[in-house]
Amino acid sequence: MLSLTVASLIIFLVVQVLPGDPAQVVLGVNATPDALAQLRHQMGLDLPGWQRYLAWIGGILHGDFGTSQVSSAPVAELIRQKLSVSAPLALLGMAVSVLISVPLGVIAGVRYRRLSGALISALSLGGIAIPAFWAALLLITVFAIRLHAVPAGGFVAWSDDPVGAFKSLLLPAISLGLVQGAILTRYIRSSIVDVLREEYIRTARAKGLTRWQALRRHGFRNAAIPVVTVLGLQLTSLLVGAVVIENVFYLPGLGRMLIQAIGNRDLVVIQATVMLLTGVVLVVNFLVDVSYRLLDPRIRATR
Repeated sequence: MLSLTVASLIIFLVVQVLPGDPAQVVLGVNATPDALAQLRHQMGLDLPGWQRYLAWIGGILHGDFGTSQVSSAPVAELIRQKLSVSAPLALLGMAVSVLISVPLGVIAGVRYRRLSGALISALSLGGIAIPAFWAALLLITVFAIRLHAVPAGGFVAWSDDPVGAFKSLLLPAISLGLVQGAILTRYIRSSIVDVLREEYIRTARAKGLTRWQALRRHGFRNAAIPVVTVLGLQLTSLLVGAVVIENVFYLPGLGRMLIQAIGNRDLVVIQATVMLLTGVVLVVNFLVDVSYRLLDPRIRATR
């Protein structure tokens, strides 16, 4: 709770110093001073900062994220609509990342002294160097423009066509997952290499177990502990990184809404969206801490 409180205060202060006038954006450059003053009063912009902050936090505690200063729509409803795009996109991107990184990372770790391990390491380094938006443009060129296998952009509502909605998210998810998968591959490889150098693995090998058997029985759980941390960070990174990808693929998600809100100086939408992302980060970090206790009995024993 303390972390959320501090984060909310920082978010509010940062948003307040953004340049521009929301009332001017709504009414246009030809608005009269009286009209601007009246709209600022309606928006509550003429109130002291501490009153606006308390009103905002009080609304959030009661489930009210406020009303958009530009569209006059409830922000909670806007976020709910956008999450139906951004949440599946992040989860699909994470699935792509895990499906790529787990087998390649394990093979690269077990065969780190062989050619196959070196090739996987080289490919992962190349993947890390590729920006997600550039990977997105390459995928659009190949699979959407040349092969016509999936849409190049836009989104079909889940209620209208679930299959079409999934296809709309496929290329964006792969674009996100490729880069994150390359990063996760490096961490898995390093974790496997470190575990293979431990004494208990050497003891297991001395008892007649193969390297794979020793890893499966004794090593994978220990190797998973640092990887879980990276997975937690990647899930939040996928939500934040979707800001660029959603604009490349013209997806109506949280990222695109946030960019539009910044351009329109829609303070209520900006604050609510950033606060939501902050809350997701804190929840994911909490779940990562819980997973440590499940993976490592020694952590449970010290509590």
